Amino acid sequence: MASLDIDQVRSSFPALKSGYLFGDNAGGSQTLQSVIDRITDYLSNTNVQLGADYLVSVQSTQRVADGAVAAAQLFNAASSDEVAMGPSSTMLFENLARALENEIQAGDELIITGEHEANNGGWKRLAVRRGAIVKVWHATPTDPNNPYSVSLKVEELLPLISNKTRVIAFTACSNILGSVVPVEEIVKAARQHAKEQGVKKLEISVDCVAYGPHRRIDVQKWDIDYCVFAFYKLYGAHHSALYVRSPALKFSLTSLAHHFLQVDDKPYKVQPGGPGYELVYSATAVPAYLLSLTPANDLQASFDAIARHEQTLIKPLITFLTDPKQEAQGVRIVGQSKIDLSRVPTVSFVVVGPKSVKSKDIVAVFDKRGGIGIRYGHFYAYTLVSGLEPKLDAGDGVVRISFVHYNTVEEVEKVVEILEEILA
Repeated sequence: MASLDIDQVRSSFPALKSGYLFGDNAGGSQTLQSVIDRITDYLSNTNVQLGADYLVSVQSTQRVADGAVAAAQLFNAASSDEVAMGPSSTMLFENLARALENEIQAGDELIITGEHEANNGGWKRLAVRRGAIVKVWHATPTDPNNPYSVSLKVEELLPLISNKTRVIAFTACSNILGSVVPVEEIVKAARQHAKEQGVKKLEISVDCVAYGPHRRIDVQKWDIDYCVFAFYKLYGAHHSALYVRSPALKFSLTSLAHHFLQVDDKPYKVQPGGPGYELVYSATAVPAYLLSLTPANDLQASFDAIARHEQTLIKPLITFLTDPKQEAQGVRIVGQSKIDLSRVPTVSFVVVGPKSVKSKDIVAVFDKRGGIGIRYGHFYAYTLVSGLEPKLDAGDGVVRISFVHYNTVEEVEKVVEILEEILA
């Protein structure tokens, strides 16, 4: 099994040359130099409107098409015709919900999770417009010794499914809990249970924004209808991609595009207007970079190598936070404390009890020292954080420290050293 060449990895990200320790990667990764180069190249040489017959427009059109191919590769979609682009995951989910408007009837049920609002808000607004019913699949406790150790469980999802269920929307990885959800297993169980309940049409949407930087997305293997990831979390520029399975694109969605355009089976249905041509072209650098990480030149092999390296990043931080001394101080991990492939190196915690410390005060120490970036808050997973028991102040939220494969064990240990001083 190939391992990552961390020196080579870090040399691909110009921001890392500053020596700054980026520990807020779940909020946005650093950008590849090759992505930056493509943006510059596009704007310098092919910045014209698409679809014309003159040479530069032909080149520009092909570059933008190549960007959709790159996104399809990262989704493992059957075709780039199943990929739409947009400025953010929030906007793409909103577009998707609006395009489904004619499909959703009064009394239909939409099942969502309490995770990032990007994959919740659009469905909730759709339910209000159409008189549908929203059900929430809540994360529930997994550790009797830590009430904040919660996760999504399939046995909590299945009772929510009835003969009126129309959409199930959940996350493949929590941006707070850091836990990896077994998507294929959940979808298989949900579809079988829906069939037993007499559901005529069930569509499944998966938010892969927090999953994409750490694990291989496979929409075909998962048997899902919709999926979103963000390039700005996956080492690219600030834009996102939406997967729509071909039958859903053709038969479920109503076009958001101009009325005179024939887009029945094209992703332009949910991509009104230009998607940011230079950003779409820059996406071609992301799979190229990932493929370069191992000799196998295979995305699965690259993500396997990323996952192995990231396990070394998880260990020092979780080992410290779960030490009996820290637990006696009131330190509680929000999520599971396992050090294995069931989680990514996004670690959230709180300090509660008689010796409680506000999350913002912990982060303030890091900010004062400088050179390290971490954050506190609810990170748009407001429903999850505000629903934890015992109650937390959602405004103060949790301390979140999130690493990716370009981080080093030495950086993690530096963060742990500062935490030791704060919590001594």
